[in-house]
This record gives sequence, C-alpha cells and structure tokens, in this order.
Amino acid sequence: MITAKDRDDSLSLQGLIATQSRLSVQHAIAPILATKQAAVEAGIGGEERVAEVLRSYTFPIKNTIFHDLSLSSDSTFQMDHFFKTPYYGVILETKNISGSLNFKENPPQLVQTKENGVVHSYESLVVQLERNLELLTAWLKSRNIHLPLYGAVVLAYPKQIVEFPPSKTTILFPNMIPPYIKNLPRHGKKLELDAFNRLSAELLKCHRIYIPKPISETYQIPFNELQSGVRCVTCGTIGMIKVPRTWHCPGCKANNHLAHIPALREWFLVFKRTITNSECGEFMGGDIDTAKRILQSMELDSKGAFRYQSYTMDFRKKGNPIKNK
Repeated sequence: MITAKDRDDSLSLQGLIATQSRLSVQHAIAPILATKQAAVEAGIGGEERVAEVLRSYTFPIKNTIFHDLSLSSDSTFQMDHFFKTPYYGVILETKNISGSLNFKENPPQLVQTKENGVVHSYESLVVQLERNLELLTAWLKSRNIHLPLYGAVVLAYPKQIVEFPPSKTTILFPNMIPPYIKNLPRHGKKLELDAFNRLSAELLKCHRIYIPKPISETYQIPFNELQSGVRCVTCGTIGMIKVPRTWHCPGCKANNHLAHIPALREWFLVFKRTITNSECGEFMGGDIDTAKRILQSMELDSKGAFRYQSYTMDFRKKGNPIKNK
C-alpha cells in the first residue's frame, strides 16, 4: 500500500480555534463555534480511523491511496478517501456521528437520533457519494481514462447504529473495508503501470486544498467584537509589542521576530480574505509603515497600488512565507 496523499491540515478547524481565542467567553456565538469545532474534530477523527485501517492492511493488489482529495469537474468535489488500483477505484465517504441513524430516501436525508432523543438531520451521504462518483467519472473521462468506480459510506465506529440503511448503497464499518475492497470484481482491461502512475501524478497535480470563508464572515461576527493583536507563539497570549527587529511578549517576556506570520494567517482565517496596510497596522497595533514592510516581506499576492493596495494569502503555497532576500 502506498499513501500518495495524506489529509490536509484543516483550515476550518484552525479558524474556529483562533476565533474562539479572540472572543469573549460570554459571547453569544462562542458555544456555536465550540459545537462546530467538536463536529469538525469528530469528522477528522473518523477519517483518521479509516486511514489507519487502510495503512495497516496489506492488500493483495497494487494500490495507491489518497486522503482528503479535492478535484474539479463540472464542479469542485471532495473525497474523504480514494483507493486506486489498476482494475478499479473506490471512493469512501466517512461519517462520525453517534446515535441511531436513518438513511431516508424520499427526500434523501440522514437523520440522527441521539440517546437523549434529540434529532438532527444532515445532507444524505448517499447523495454525496453518488455525486462524487459521477463527478470523478467525468473527470477521468475528460482525460480519456477508463476505470470502473465503486463507492461505500463508512461509519467510523461500530457504536453508530444503523436503524434504516439505504437500499442501494454499501454501508461499512472500518474493519469491513479490506474484505469489501478485496472482493470487488476485476472486469475489463487494467491500467498499465505507466498509465497507473500517470493517473496518480495527475490526481496530485489537480488537487486543490479547501479554503473556507473567514469565520467572521460565515458567522457574521463584527470585527470590533474580536480581539486584535499578535499572539505570542510561546505562551499564546494575544498582544505582543513590536520592538526593534522583533516582537516582545509582555506576559512571558519571550521575543520572536517572526510572530507576525501566524498572526497574519489568523487574520485571513478569522477576519477577511484580504488585508490592507492600514488594516494590518490596526490589527497588529503598530504604525502603517511597519505594517507595509511586514506585508511586503512576505510571500503574499497583492493587487492595487498605494492606499488601494491589498494583500491575500495563498494557502495552497508551501514552504517559506518570507520572500527570499
């Protein structure tokens, strides 16, 4: 087994955590963000459980595995796990929610009943899986690649009780994944090694990391209700002070000359997708000239000029966020 792609770090989770630390604990939106954070973490935990099963099992057929893969066909689509062999591909969609589950079909809906009787409804995983199968088929066809596709919904833990399963979709627990994959039919002509490897390279090249809306925009949080300032990377306190050539934390007395980098990352996840010199100066508690130097020193995309200039962070870029001198 070869894992070609692991999960991306969740920008949604990073934004939720950063936002909560910049809000008053009494803020009305705080419990909503905490609930959303717990749901995101549960989803990540479920996907990691499935990934661990796939990592630990030796399949008797050549394969490559992609976790958290986002592609674009007629529209953008994201797959929790894609298991690729020369004979077929398998999409696995994972869900980690407790209680009794009812897969309704008319209309399509996943209904959860918790132990305390509280009922929640979600988009049907069956519809999501079918959509991903359709979009991936189109993506492959546009590249003249013919590979049979299969799919299953994976419930991360056996404690999840399926009261009413879907009539046509396979439901698995993680330990059922290897025998399910191993027993899939191998019809038709298989991909030759070169084609198999080219497909892996094309999938990686076309992957696009999911970039969420800033949390303040999603939850309509006014900027003045969020604490501004540079966070100390040592103690976590917000409010580092700019001194010559570095940032100083009044709390733990630590100095860090690059503390503005994670602070700006938080800005783009929490406040806005763009930032101007004046916004940066106000956010960091410094003057506009210092803010301008900081923004120009980083690998940010910019548009406009003078007082109309704004910057954005491309989260898809890897590596050093500081421009080469």
